[in-house]
Amino acid sequence: MRTAAPPGTDSTAPIAATAAWPAVVAVTAGIFAIVTTEILPIGLLTEIGADFTISDGTAGLTMTMPGLLAAVAAPVATVATARVDRRIMLCAFILLLAVANFLAAAATGYWVLLASRVLVGITIGGFWSIGAGLAGRLVPPASVAKATAVIFASVPLGSVLGVPAGTFIGGIAGWRTAFVVLGVLSTAALVALLLTVPRLPAERPTRASELTGLLRTTGTRSALVLTFLVVTAHFGAYTYVTPFLEDVSGAGPGTVTTVLLVYGAAGMVGNFVCGATVSSYPRATFAAVAAAVAAATLLLPVLGRDLVGALALLILWGAAYGGVPVCSQTWFAKAAPRSAEAASVLFTASFQATIALGALTGGLVVDHSAPATVMTLAGVTAALAVVVVAAHRSRRVVRPQGG
Repeated sequence: MRTAAPPGTDSTAPIAATAAWPAVVAVTAGIFAIVTTEILPIGLLTEIGADFTISDGTAGLTMTMPGLLAAVAAPVATVATARVDRRIMLCAFILLLAVANFLAAAATGYWVLLASRVLVGITIGGFWSIGAGLAGRLVPPASVAKATAVIFASVPLGSVLGVPAGTFIGGIAGWRTAFVVLGVLSTAALVALLLTVPRLPAERPTRASELTGLLRTTGTRSALVLTFLVVTAHFGAYTYVTPFLEDVSGAGPGTVTTVLLVYGAAGMVGNFVCGATVSSYPRATFAAVAAAVAAATLLLPVLGRDLVGALALLILWGAAYGGVPVCSQTWFAKAAPRSAEAASVLFTASFQATIALGALTGGLVVDHSAPATVMTLAGVTAALAVVVVAAHRSRRVVRPQGG
């Protein structure tokens, strides 16, 4: 994935050459653990619901809760700890993630599981806001783009390896075991951060006024609207893809795991393809992924009754959504070229709030209708994003460069 270096990074910061790439890998491992923890319930939704005797929609709160907390934690944690060494904050947040995973595994009631997801949300908001823009402080200037690509590759990698592996483990040993494994993985990421990441003293504290100022710019508002529509559509439907595959497509647990693995692999491809085009063509790339998500979800209720048809559409869906995070992050970064961390905060907060809203909305629809209805509504929502991009272009308003 070719991603432009985050604007506003400090290329003059001291760089420990021998620790540079191990530190990048450690940050990537941390984000991989976070992404996998966040979306793991998607593959275990029916098992969690059965264990606590709750509906699929109620079980979907395990997706809603982290998003809501992350949306709040991103600006609050970043501003409140603005003068604290960033290495210390990264380690603190990943330690919190390990605690959350072990707590989920030991949950004696559904409320305990939800409490663990609150901790996950705080971790997401804090770690992502700091880690997403760190490449410029970990590697020499010439390697920043490559390091950023490695860090962001952890997002689709969580879908490719994390969720299918967690679903497989949950299928053979129970969903609690999957969270134990994630707790061990989080602990390993903490050790890696402690051993490889150098001291990162705060250099340019992010202030609340800077965040509110960015919200007044046209580019930032456009990024917010597009992120809201596409991510709401995706998570409103994808959170309940397991019940859809089981109830509509007739897939068994093993087949669901395989389909999710293929979906994640398609996401990796989409991530690299969009990473190579989004800097030059942000509008066209964002419109393309939104259109593909819309097409896949709208057609699933029709063609997804057959497992082959469902698989084909999920490959399209996975490839499309694999490009969404890099499209959104790039749009935010270009809208705030002198405020890298502030742009990361807004990206994280908006993305996570929308994940929560999408999962919550999808849960309400599932409980009062059917998984197929969720897919249709998601398709309509994603299609609106294409309309927004078209309107944005025709009005010739201030926009990110290219596209």
